[in-house]
Amino acid sequence: MAAAARIDPMHQFQIAPIGSDELAATPFLFTNSALWMLIVLAAILIFMWGGTRRQLVPGRWQAAVEAVTGFVDNITRQNIGPEGRTYLPWVFTAFIFILFANWIGAMPFAIAGAHPFTVTSQFSVTGVMSVISFAIVLAVGFWKHKLRFLSLFVPKDTPFLLKLMIAPIEVISFMVRPFSLGLRPFVAMFAGHILLEVFGNFVVQGLNSGGPLGWGISLLCFVFVIFVNALELLVGAIQAYVFALLTALYINDAVHLH
Repeated sequence: MAAAARIDPMHQFQIAPIGSDELAATPFLFTNSALWMLIVLAAILIFMWGGTRRQLVPGRWQAAVEAVTGFVDNITRQNIGPEGRTYLPWVFTAFIFILFANWIGAMPFAIAGAHPFTVTSQFSVTGVMSVISFAIVLAVGFWKHKLRFLSLFVPKDTPFLLKLMIAPIEVISFMVRPFSLGLRPFVAMFAGHILLEVFGNFVVQGLNSGGPLGWGISLLCFVFVIFVNALELLVGAIQAYVFALLTALYINDAVHLH
């Protein structure tokens, strides 16, 4: 009984093959992470399909797609300039994937018996996306400016002695960018899901304990779960925006050497 009542908020992040809880000694397995990543991609394709219908008077679906694409296009144009459209495909891909992954992972599908897996709660996913952004920055910087790209680490018109001190700090700061870029959405989703799991267990245990005190605690925790769930939807959108914005700003540094 004690083992059954034990709260294990980390179990929801466990990657396991479909139909099993343990990973076998082979990489060729279809896991819950892969399943929900495919679900996210399918949802994105269905959503974007609505924007392919070029109606003179757009419906709500087409208007929503156009609003999202216009929003991300503004991010690239405002932070990179006229050249921002060149990098729009990746910035938009990163934004829409993180947004849908965060929101789908926060949906209460467990009511219907399905247990959603938030793929952005895995640093391997957000980390790879940040490495791609970082690779684009390096490729653009060296392609456009060659070795002059290294001047990004040395402020202009700085005395030589200060350059010796500032350059290593700038290099370290630049190298930390991909880690911090991927860590931010991972931590936000990870922490939010742990809170939901813990207080959801408190709701169940309060109901099982019975009595006015148990029911009162369950009600209070249930209200808190609703609040955290709504907050997680908001944070999920903010994290998608922040990832796209920072990616655009980093590309801007490579393009203009600011």
